[in-house]
Amino acid sequence: MNFLYNIFIYLLIFGMKVFSLFNDKTKRGVEGRKESVNRIKSAFSASDKVIWMHAASLGEYEQGLPVLERLKDEFPSHKILITFFSPSGYENVVKKKSIADAICYLPFDTKKNIREFISHINIELFFTVKYDYWYNLLAELKNNDVKIFVISALFYESQSFFTSYGRWFVKQLQKNVDWFFHQTQHSYLLAKSIGLTNASVTGDTRFDRVKHLKTRDNHIDFIKEFIGDEKAIVFGSSWQAEEKIAKMIFGKNQDVKLIIAPHDLKRVENLKEIFPDAILYSNLKNSQALQFPNSQILIIDSIGLLSKLYSYADIAIVGGGFHDSGLHNILEAAAFGVPVIFGNHYMKNPEADDLIKFDGGKSFEHENEAAEFALYLLNNDEELKNMSENAGKFVAEQPNSSELIIHKILSL
Repeated sequence: MNFLYNIFIYLLIFGMKVFSLFNDKTKRGVEGRKESVNRIKSAFSASDKVIWMHAASLGEYEQGLPVLERLKDEFPSHKILITFFSPSGYENVVKKKSIADAICYLPFDTKKNIREFISHINIELFFTVKYDYWYNLLAELKNNDVKIFVISALFYESQSFFTSYGRWFVKQLQKNVDWFFHQTQHSYLLAKSIGLTNASVTGDTRFDRVKHLKTRDNHIDFIKEFIGDEKAIVFGSSWQAEEKIAKMIFGKNQDVKLIIAPHDLKRVENLKEIFPDAILYSNLKNSQALQFPNSQILIIDSIGLLSKLYSYADIAIVGGGFHDSGLHNILEAAAFGVPVIFGNHYMKNPEADDLIKFDGGKSFEHENEAAEFALYLLNNDEELKNMSENAGKFVAEQPNSSELIIHKILSL
């Protein structure tokens, strides 16, 4: 099976290189990996003790960050390395202020690549987030006596571990991972059923991060003035489905302000075509004579504002759940006591089920159902108030996962 895994990795590399000829995102990932070794060589010396966090993409990074920050508190003299597999994670984080001493792409998981990469770092502790497992990497780290952890682990029935050919993958995890910190009891029991018993249930570390959102300054210029005395719906990380919902609401209720933050700024041109009278946020910064009462829709054509925008919302409609791209972060909105509406494609997001059970969120199969429910909430203040309170309470009552994880890591 080890031979087949390595064949798979070489096929993956070949496929990505071919696809990079036609896809800019894949090209950035392939080209970026060529710089990974140089980045760590310039950032670390042989005497530096390194804590390494790997995240597939941005969502996993956000889950791992609270733990990484606490580890830095415990080991202030250690240096920090963060690696990504996806360009969307790498490119978002590398532009921001970070506690990391180096941020780069994870090399492709061949034995040669991994050995060269690791040879330049004195790694004491490594953790990966959720379910991004690279088996040559894990084996080589263990050969170097590195402590290995999985943060916010999430197992589900359709994973390869639970198939007839999954025994090899399970064996690798049994040999190499020191401890699994599971998001849910269900994940813990599934992992235990296949022999992954070095584990505990510590919850979702993202709750630790979003709890802090309310304590910071969440002011955004012009947003309060734009909303005025009306209710506001924030469309977070919207795709075409959420744009369709916005259009339905726009056609039926003229007394609500709609703030749309697309998942990709390339969608801004499409939004301008759908809503020709909408205001662009970038234009607000330079305008001195805006007629806010005459404007119902604001398009956010800037990055980094979404989590603060939720503090102004009465309702949040979060993207990604009406198709298989993956539901975006619903916890940022819930943390502010905002009821969240989303599509029902969220198998890998157990927090969505929990928020629904808490009556702080609602999912729908079709866009028109979501639009109708949003309109219902706008006209039913008591129901809106109840869902808002439930959403905020749902986040506030979650355990401090990072502290539980740090306590266990220190004990090991």
